[in-house]
Amino acid sequence: MESLPPDVAPARALAEPSAAADGAAIARLLDANLDRAREGLRVIEDWCRFGLDRDDLVARTKDLRQRLGLLHEERFKQARHTASDPATGLGHPAQETRRAPSQVVAANCARVQEALRVLEEFARSEAPELARQAAAGRYALYDLEVAVLRARQGGHGRRQQLAQCRLYLITSPSPRLEATVAAALEAGVRLVQYRSKEAPDGERWQEARALRQLCARHGALFIVNDRIDLALALDADGVHLGQGDLPPAVARRLLGPERLIGRSTGELAQLHQAVADGCDYVGVGPVNATPTKPGREPVGLSYVRQAAAESPLPFFAIGGIDALTLAAVLAAGAERVAVVRAITDAADPGQVSRDLLEALA
Repeated sequence: MESLPPDVAPARALAEPSAAADGAAIARLLDANLDRAREGLRVIEDWCRFGLDRDDLVARTKDLRQRLGLLHEERFKQARHTASDPATGLGHPAQETRRAPSQVVAANCARVQEALRVLEEFARSEAPELARQAAAGRYALYDLEVAVLRARQGGHGRRQQLAQCRLYLITSPSPRLEATVAAALEAGVRLVQYRSKEAPDGERWQEARALRQLCARHGALFIVNDRIDLALALDADGVHLGQGDLPPAVARRLLGPERLIGRSTGELAQLHQAVADGCDYVGVGPVNATPTKPGREPVGLSYVRQAAAESPLPFFAIGGIDALTLAAVLAAGAERVAVVRAITDAADPGQVSRDLLEALA
């Protein structure tokens, strides 16, 4: 039997125990981080259940936790040795400062994300499926964290911003749609609605996604006209519904409490119904005849005066409003207006936006 060279034998003897020790250490590490991730997810899940009453968020969190549980193998648990762990019971003063539920949720989201990253890195050779699930779960948790924290706010931040908006840009199909909206946002517009009635769904998706990204960069609210599915897919700030669209109560169940719902109204009874339905704002009009509402008789300024006297919701006068007709609308009591062609058909949409914002200030 051929013997190993003298310098190789000791090296192999040292390497073999080291590899075994590494395997045991990795098993303990995977066990600890699976525990850490599952425990953190349970904290988030229970807050979604008992604090937010959001079964949709509970389901998303539970799914992540259960998938990790299925991959928490017996061999990892068998490697556990708490008595020899130098970090057992180690705390940090920052833990004592978490008082609000939002702080607890944020801390546990970070805890889970960190644990998943460790699992992703160290499980590649020992448990490839665990590494894959950890990576997928980490990205899913980024979106989940935002959804949970927004649910905690209950849409308060969005509603505060809505109340501050005076000019509402509603888009119409145009080859320069993105450039027009970008110019309006640069000028200070902070509320944009994507409206496209005829385009194929693929085209709508591309256009709306581009506008959503523009609005996000400028800190503007982004609303989708009619299409709740598109609003959800883009994580829009809300939807605007016409009188013939899905009832607001149904839309609210689909969108959750944190997103905005607007409603077009043409008479006081419809405004009162929008209030009863839990809408966040209403459109009042059309004040003047407009090609965006063909066949609709204008309601004139009398309904604007009624809305100014009776609406508990923010309302936007709409319909043929531009620099020439704005003064009369403001004199009737409106503080906010929605425009389409005044900006989208303008040679310089940025300058028109600035002029309208100045007149509304």
